[in-house]
Amino acid sequence: MHTQGSFCWRECGTRDATAAKAFYCELLGWTAEDHPMPGDEDSVYTLLKCGGKDVAGLYQMSGPSFEGVPPHWAAYVWHDDLDSGVAKAKALGAEVLAGPFDVPGVGRIAVLRDPQGAVVQLFHSTENECAQITDSSPGSFCWSELLATDTERAEAFYTHLVGWKAVHEELAPGRTYTSFLQGEQPVGGMLKMDGDEWRGVPPHWMNYVSVAEVDAVVARAGDLGGTVLVPPTDIENVGRFAMLQDPTGATFSVITLCPEGGA
Repeated sequence: MHTQGSFCWRECGTRDATAAKAFYCELLGWTAEDHPMPGDEDSVYTLLKCGGKDVAGLYQMSGPSFEGVPPHWAAYVWHDDLDSGVAKAKALGAEVLAGPFDVPGVGRIAVLRDPQGAVVQLFHSTENECAQITDSSPGSFCWSELLATDTERAEAFYTHLVGWKAVHEELAPGRTYTSFLQGEQPVGGMLKMDGDEWRGVPPHWMNYVSVAEVDAVVARAGDLGGTVLVPPTDIENVGRFAMLQDPTGATFSVITLCPEGGA
């Protein structure tokens, strides 16, 4: 059962679903199960699975509604009262890109662009509880992280929208990491994008997949046509991570957590 403010689903939008499915299944050991798109029998929605359990969704972006939209991994946040949440998001400075709308047999969705420019989805359902694995077992998504340019404004937006509590940790002089908590449970994080390495990168949510051996996954990603954006890097008391881009252009991160690390 998901609660207000929890990440309940991740989803890859791509312009080459066949290539993306092959990449992720080979890289992460997922399996792909195609279904007719709810409400559109001519389109396909792919459930990506790990050990028989749902990990994420994947679909082909086509048509005018996706014009100019790059391949991406999207994060869905559960909201107990989605329509009022959308109204609050607008009052807080967000732009509504789509919805709220109903997906038959799935739930109610809205797509928002937050005041930073990062896209996030709100979700609620009385029919489908989103059976996505959300623990730190290998092959599952274990964390989502907002990369923002104005962290104070972003913090104000999300804490008011979904009730997260922000906890700050100094990583180095002048460099702070923000963890978002729902109650006492960490659900996501935020890092300020500053410095030349972030030049030209827009604010966005980055999604992390737990893996057993980061270095082996990164080496395999290159063999499969992926691109390494950030090489394997240690994060003290958390784990070892890398940022990758799949052959179709969508970015994601992989991480091997320390025994005491992770969400």
